[in-house]
Amino acid sequence: MNIQEMRKEYSAAMLDVSDVLADPISQFQHWFQEAVDAKTLEPNAMVLSTIKADGCPSARVVLLKGIELAGFVFFTNYNSGKGRQLDRNPLASLVFNWLELQRQVRIEGRVQKISATDSTAYFQRRPKSSQIGAWASPQSQIIADRSVIEQNVKALEKKYVSDEVLPRPDHWGGFLVVPTLVEFWQGRRSRLHDRIRYLKEDDSWKIERLAP
Repeated sequence: MNIQEMRKEYSAAMLDVSDVLADPISQFQHWFQEAVDAKTLEPNAMVLSTIKADGCPSARVVLLKGIELAGFVFFTNYNSGKGRQLDRNPLASLVFNWLELQRQVRIEGRVQKISATDSTAYFQRRPKSSQIGAWASPQSQIIADRSVIEQNVKALEKKYVSDEVLPRPDHWGGFLVVPTLVEFWQGRRSRLHDRIRYLKEDDSWKIERLAP
């Protein structure tokens, strides 16, 4: 396999400052809807990067579960690696990669917990199996083998056999990423891609074109 020779020319579309909306959240919603309409695989999948205690970055894929005027919402175990990292350092970045549209969106911002009420409302709309999973897994902790999780699931299924809605664990809930930077990337030929960046300045957004 010659990885150096793997390349693809991008020519699906172009992007200019004159093409985008004044607000990056609105522009994201527009692109996100186009990703959904194009039937991209998991359009709400995003790379979430946080900072570990030693200053090293830590990245993983999570699912976007809400787009609000203030930013982007996802849910997790607060005791997980990412949850503890965000508690120590509430700064994060997100990356969406929609290959079918030859597009990428990069976001940087400050993270805060959403309300317990909103976290509970979402938790109890999830399938029962997902609610049980949130209780059963001590996420990011070392376990002896998979049987630890399977035994926890069986015990919870027995405990809540007559219930479709479980109480939300205190250690599980949502985060809101409030953006200070949002960059929209459209692939172009010869790697001369279009990059439009929104940068938060006081209470307004500055829109700039970046060199590829």
